[in-house]
Amino acid sequence: MNAPVVIARDELRLADLADANEAARLEGFVAEHAEGTVFQRPVWLQAVAAGTGNPALALVCERRGELRAFLPLSEVHSPVFGRLLASTGFAVGGGVLAHDDDAARAVILAAEELAQRRSCPTIELRGGAMPEDRAGWHVQAQSHCGFAWDLAEDDEAQLLAIPRKQRAEVRKGLKTDLTIDVGSAREDRDAHYAVYAESVRNLGTPVFPRSLFEAVLDRFGDNADILTVRHQGEPVASVLSLYHGGAVMPYWGGGTWDARRLRANDRMYYELMLHARQRGCTSFDFGRSKTESGAYFFKKNWGFEPDPLTYASWTAPGAQERDANPNSAKHALQVAVWQRLPLGLANRLGPPIARGLG
Repeated sequence: MNAPVVIARDELRLADLADANEAARLEGFVAEHAEGTVFQRPVWLQAVAAGTGNPALALVCERRGELRAFLPLSEVHSPVFGRLLASTGFAVGGGVLAHDDDAARAVILAAEELAQRRSCPTIELRGGAMPEDRAGWHVQAQSHCGFAWDLAEDDEAQLLAIPRKQRAEVRKGLKTDLTIDVGSAREDRDAHYAVYAESVRNLGTPVFPRSLFEAVLDRFGDNADILTVRHQGEPVASVLSLYHGGAVMPYWGGGTWDARRLRANDRMYYELMLHARQRGCTSFDFGRSKTESGAYFFKKNWGFEPDPLTYASWTAPGAQERDANPNSAKHALQVAVWQRLPLGLANRLGPPIARGLG
C-alpha cells in the first residue's frame, strides 16, 4: 500500500516582534536574503514604532516551520492622510522578501485581508516582490529612482571619481573654514535636528518628530551615526546615515540657508564617503529621489546613475486613493504656506502631522 501524499501547506501569521527569538530569526532572514534592505529589518520597524507611535507588524509565511516570506509593515495613522499599511513606514524601501513566488503571493493576499481587518484602506509596498495583476493594485516604476555607486580606494581617487563640475564645488568646500564631526552623542543629535528641521521647513515639509531620530540612533547602535559640518562652530549641514550590508546610506540630511554659499552640503557628502570607507564600507547608497526632481539632478551631477524603483499601492474596494505627495497639486498651497512659517512654529506643528506621513 502506497503511503498517502502529504501536501505542504503555507502557514500565514503575524510574528511577535516583542519576542527576542522571533525578532532575531527575522533579522537573520533579512540579512541572508539577497534582496534584503535596512528597511526590512525588524529593528527598523521597532524604531519607527517607538519613535512615532505607529504599530509594527510582521507578516510571515512558513512551510513546515521554514520561513518562506516576510512582509514588514508599519500601521500608519493620520487624521489628515488616513490609515495605511506601509512596507515600511518612513522608509524608501521595504516590501515582501520571499524565497518563491507562491509564498510572495500568499503574503500579499494576507496583507490585503489584514488591511481590511485593521481598517486601513491603503497598502504601500516600497520594493520587494510585486503583486501580479491583482485587482486593486497599482504598480509604478517611473516615479522614483535609486542612486548608488562603489566607493573608491582612497581619498584622492574618491574626489577624482566625481564629475568635473561637481568636483569643483567639493574643492571649494574643502577650502572653506569648515569642521567635520561624526558621532551620535547629545551634541550630535541636537545639531542634526536643528539643521534638518530648518531644511525641511524651507522645503515646505513638516519635520518628523525628534523621537524618530532618537529611536533609530538608539536601536541601530554602531549601524547609524551623524556627520555634521560646522562653520565657526555653528552647524550648517548634517546627515544621519544608516549602514547595512557594506553600504552607507545618508538618509536624513539637510543644510541651513548658509550651507549653499559655504558648499557645506557638497563637503558633507564627500566627507561621508571618506568616513564610510574608513568604516569598511564598499558602496555609497544615495537613496531615492523623485524622477526629474532637483534632488534627482543633484545626484546625477555627482556621477550617480539613476536606477528606476518599482513600488506598488493597493486601495480597498470603494476607497479613495491616498495622496500624501507634497508635490501634488492638492498640497501645493499647504507647501507654500509651510515654507513661510516661523521655524519655531513649524517645529511645534510639524511632528504631529509628520507622524502620519508614513
